Amino acid sequence: MRDFTVPPVPAAPQVGGLADVVFDYAEDDPDRVALARKDAGGRWREVTSGEFRDQVLALARGLIAHGVRFGDRVALMSRTRYEWTLFDFALWAVGAQSVPVYPTSSAEQVLWMLHDAEVVAVMVEHEDHAMTVGSVIDRLPRLKRLWQLDAGALDELVAAGAHIEDEVVQRHRRAVTPDSVATVVYTSGTTGRPKGCVITHASLMFESDTMVTRWEPVFHSKPDDEAATLLFLPLAHVFGRMVGIAAVRGRVKLGHQPELSASALMPDLLTFRPTFLLAVPYIFEKVFHGARRTAEAEGRAGAFDRAVEVAVKYAEALEQKAFGLGPGPSAGLRVQHQFFDKVVYRKVRDALGGRMRHAMSGGSGMDRRLGLFFAGAGVVVFEGYGLTETSAAATANPPERTRYGTVGRPVPGTSVHIADDGEVWVSGPNVFSGYLGDPAATRAVLREGWLATGDLGSLDDDGYLTITGRKKEILVTSGGKSVSPAGLEERVRAHPLVAQCIVVGNDRPYIAALVTVDQESVDHWLAMQGRAPLNPADLVRDPELEMEVRRAVVAANTAVSQAESIRTFRILAHPFTEELGLLTPSLKLKRKAIETAYAVEVDALYH
Repeated sequence: MRDFTVPPVPAAPQVGGLADVVFDYAEDDPDRVALARKDAGGRWREVTSGEFRDQVLALARGLIAHGVRFGDRVALMSRTRYEWTLFDFALWAVGAQSVPVYPTSSAEQVLWMLHDAEVVAVMVEHEDHAMTVGSVIDRLPRLKRLWQLDAGALDELVAAGAHIEDEVVQRHRRAVTPDSVATVVYTSGTTGRPKGCVITHASLMFESDTMVTRWEPVFHSKPDDEAATLLFLPLAHVFGRMVGIAAVRGRVKLGHQPELSASALMPDLLTFRPTFLLAVPYIFEKVFHGARRTAEAEGRAGAFDRAVEVAVKYAEALEQKAFGLGPGPSAGLRVQHQFFDKVVYRKVRDALGGRMRHAMSGGSGMDRRLGLFFAGAGVVVFEGYGLTETSAAATANPPERTRYGTVGRPVPGTSVHIADDGEVWVSGPNVFSGYLGDPAATRAVLREGWLATGDLGSLDDDGYLTITGRKKEILVTSGGKSVSPAGLEERVRAHPLVAQCIVVGNDRPYIAALVTVDQESVDHWLAMQGRAPLNPADLVRDPELEMEVRRAVVAANTAVSQAESIRTFRILAHPFTEELGLLTPSLKLKRKAIETAYAVEVDALYH
């Protein structure tokens, strides 16, 4: 057993609720830009703290006019956009509880969440969402209101509340206390039916204020620079939600981007120009591979690869210096780094908007080498770890001592414990209250003040946590060998042609894998060979592509024993997608669903 605790950072005493900051911000600095939103022409328009306060107040009056009362639950089903954040704070201003719903949820999933949470009203983004709710509305007797953003819902609500006095909203807001429930967030459900995590105002205030206080230097690209971040993570996910709350509480300019894809995100990074970003490893992988493809197309692949080596060595030298293990980069390495900064690294930073010098990554593990490259290129990525049940981050790398390849130390004010079986346990004010209406499930994970996360990990002597897998995902071969698939999958995915990898082998004689490829990278790879694009059916039988994927598998196998290594693999014609029910909205693999959908391909790996 092993424990590690990080003392809390000084923070304002917790009083009231989450909506209070909107009114305090406007009172202190009404003309400061708090958010930015895109207009119909795609241009960013600034929103001051005073304007945002007025919009929250007007919407809150409308919610009261439409019958939303203190303690009611209201669902939000939309992509990441300005109106979601507006609705969140308006609901909290009247003491209501928000229930985020992924915009890709099926009718049955929507039915379960809205029924389980006893939702009285729902805000949807567009007609498709309205039809999804409409298809199950006859089984939701408590649901009284359905608002559609793209059909003028905001104007309708504001108009409905015009006759209500501001003081009515203020009375509701003053009745909110830190232990009031702020939101019920449903787990993404990689296995089984989603459970509603009950999260209080206190937990979200602690989480966001701790992140803002401890990591405040990372918000700026240089001293006194205006801090700004572009939020594109799903707001139905607790990580995205925490980012939105922390930006308002930390007075960081906040923009929204509705697509969790590199192709949609990159143009907005160029126009919004954030000073820092909170993302998932997929985004950093896409930026890196895109930069290398560009260099290769321009005949500079060799120079790019040398620049990568220099960046990695430079960042490693700085890492060793931070831990007192070395003098830092040598004079020769500094000269090489300075040269490549002009010809390579600056272009990588420019692709991220030009002002960014820091980022935070969560959701899944980031390859250590990739983290070192970005740090060497001038964008330090602080990797962290958390769950819905911990109101987002439970651990994160500290700014002054980042240990790449780990998910950092416990967030200040929290503790991490490694149980006898290797399971990670967490305690602290950010831990949720329990699962809605499910005391048995709550008792199964909350144990004398500790949350049993279901993840496996280890703590080093400095308190840095490394996640090694999920308890439920451990594979046991027919020979009795236990294998954690996450590390193998991550290493295979490091190859630029690989999009996804799922390791199989439970009750089988050996470990094998199903692999999907990144179509954009494969098209580029073929073009560089002077070959025409291939259709998916031909692609999976291409011997040269198979050889490339084999290289990725061999590289991954070097990190494990022979009994744990991938013996064989199969390339699939199409990627795993959320639409097919094979990924969660946060892009995690649904293992059972994939193995069921590809049962024939899995069986073929063993015959």
